[in-house]
Amino acid sequence: MAKVVLVVIMAAVMLSSRVTADPDMLQDICVADLSSAVKVNGFPCKSTVMAEDFFFAGLANPGATNNTVGSLVTGANVQKIPGLNTLGVSLARIDYAPGGLNPPHTHPRATEVVFVLEGQLDVGFITTANVLISKSIKKGEVFAFPKGLVHFQKNNGTSPAAVISAFNSQLPGTQSIAITLFAATPPVPDNVLTKAFQVDTVEVQMIKSKFASK
Repeated sequence: MAKVVLVVIMAAVMLSSRVTADPDMLQDICVADLSSAVKVNGFPCKSTVMAEDFFFAGLANPGATNNTVGSLVTGANVQKIPGLNTLGVSLARIDYAPGGLNPPHTHPRATEVVFVLEGQLDVGFITTANVLISKSIKKGEVFAFPKGLVHFQKNNGTSPAAVISAFNSQLPGTQSIAITLFAATPPVPDNVLTKAFQVDTVEVQMIKSKFASK
């Protein structure tokens, strides 16, 4: 019986190590062919490889934050760096204006770790038991957001802020809660949203109109 329990435990550990991030690669490199019509769990490999497939300069400079939320996410994932295909990692830069917010969202395929480049942020995530885990972080500090959990970052300072985010997925995906619910195509029915948020149809339609105008 003890041997059976040990085998089950070992199998569970091995399985958990396989499902916490992207699948392991089966060759040295598999540079993504982003133009291919072939649909796989990832991207097919292209035959001709060059150094530029592994390079991206887009995180070097701050992004424009003159939008309604006062933040901008610049991704450095497989769609920008084809050489990341099958490697299970990616980065992003997030810039925040004073008062800027990276609205509540989730990454369904990755855990995120942020390193603060400049400024100070209030950050947090919510567990499935509806417990908020939050902290103020500043330049040089790191905070982690577990895979799939709703989280946010807010610059409550008077100067711009920026972070570098690391993900254990080549394409972590992002679902912004407000946009997902109020700007889906086709739209989420009003009667679903009114019941979920305990508001009336007029309020739901008003919120939808704000996202439709973007």
